[in-house]
This record gives sequence, C-alpha cells and structure tokens, in this order.
Amino acid sequence: MSQLILPTKNSWCPGCGNFGILKALEKGIEEPDRTVAVSGIGCHGKIVDYLNLSSFYGLHGRPVPVATGIKLATPHLKVVAFSGDGDSLNEGISHLIHAAKRNNDITVILHQNRNFALTVKQFTATSPRGFISNSSPSGNIEDPLNPLDLMDASGSSFIARGSSLEIDHLSYLIREAISHRGFSFLEVLQPCVAWFDTTKEYKEKTYKMEEIPENYKEKIKEWDYNNGSKIPLGIFKKEEKETFEDRLKSGEKEVNLFEIANG
Repeated sequence: MSQLILPTKNSWCPGCGNFGILKALEKGIEEPDRTVAVSGIGCHGKIVDYLNLSSFYGLHGRPVPVATGIKLATPHLKVVAFSGDGDSLNEGISHLIHAAKRNNDITVILHQNRNFALTVKQFTATSPRGFISNSSPSGNIEDPLNPLDLMDASGSSFIARGSSLEIDHLSYLIREAISHRGFSFLEVLQPCVAWFDTTKEYKEKTYKMEEIPENYKEKIKEWDYNNGSKIPLGIFKKEEKETFEDRLKSGEKEVNLFEIANG
C-alpha cells in the first residue's frame, strides 16, 4: 500500500490535537492492508478521510457496533474504531460497555477533548465540573466520568492512555493496542484549541509510566478529570483472556454468521 496519510484537504482547526493522533498513526499502524478504520460523528470522525485505509463512517455514538460487525464477518482483519468522548461516552456508552464486557477483538481509540467540539462547545461526560459551555452557561454542575475506570469495571482486557502531544509514545501505544488480542481501549488526550485548550495543562501534568503498574486500579483513579492532579500516561492493564470471537467457535466447527443471519 502507498502512504498511509492521504493528501486530502484537511478541515480540522489549526493546532487541533487530532493532527497529533493522525501523525502517530503513521508509525502505529503496521499492517495497513489488513486494517479497517471505523469512525463515529464528531471532529474525530474526519480522520477516516485522511487515512489510506478501508473505512466506514458510523452514526453518532455507533462506531463500536459497526467495528464489532466487521470483525465478526472478517475475523482476519484488524479493526480500529475511532470515537470521541461525546460519541462513545454519551450517545454510545452502552455499545462501549458491552463490547468491553464481551471482550470483542477490536481496538477503540477515544479522541478525548472533553467537549462536543463539532457542535461548537457543549459539555460531555468527561468535561470538568464548572466547565462553561453552550449547554452549561453557568458552569457544568456534574462530576466527570472516568472512562478508564468504566472500562476496567466492564472487563476491557487492554486499557491505556496517551497524549496527542507525545507522538512517539502514542505511536507505541497504538501498536500495542492493535496487536493485543481482545478488547483494547486507548484514550488519547487531545487539546481542543477552539473550545477547550488543555495544551498547557497536559504539558505540565502528564507523565509516562515506565511499566504496567501492579496497582493499576489506583493508578486509573489518580486523575479524576477535574483540575489539579498529575495525569499518568501508558498502559494500565493488559490481560490475556478468551475473546468473544473465540467463544463463537465450537470445537473444530466455526459458526457461520452468514448462515445464522439467513436462517
């Protein structure tokens, strides 16, 4: 395959954290001919326009079930679902939880800008308390959700966090997530320079873990998605266990999903 990043005209805001994610994918995707990209709706969704990969646009909050279906129909492919925090932690949270619970063999890369950016600044499940937006003009009164904690509770077998400001490190995490057999959840912190510019905060507060922590449950909770904490980056959890696709096999006879669908 030719170059991974297409010369398509890019419509992200100058300085958007999505550029760092796109750059990290150049080294992070090692088998482009065997990789399928799926996206939802939001600023993150445009990434499939810029990748020279087979791809599919899902509905808002629905990249995970689409990725699941592609993996079940073509199990030899690597399937990567790109999603935003509003996309998969608001509209599509049930899909995310159940894919993690089943341990579907897909990778979810969550573009975490902590607001609905494409629709010009509303608060999401991970916006900090007090966040002023078009849907919370007096400040968000809710406490933010910790998606890594949610994914651990749901049974995700791979959990990691990276930053779009740390491209080489993020490339490594992408490779690890895609190569893991089972449900992989990779959260990527990305500043939204238009509506919630967290560049300074992430430069000052993020740090890289040298190895997978033994006390990963405590590490996951080290940052509460409000201000004032150090923010660990790296792999928190990597567990080998039976995948949903494994369970579809009965002895030597593999279940034919097309026969099931057609009765």
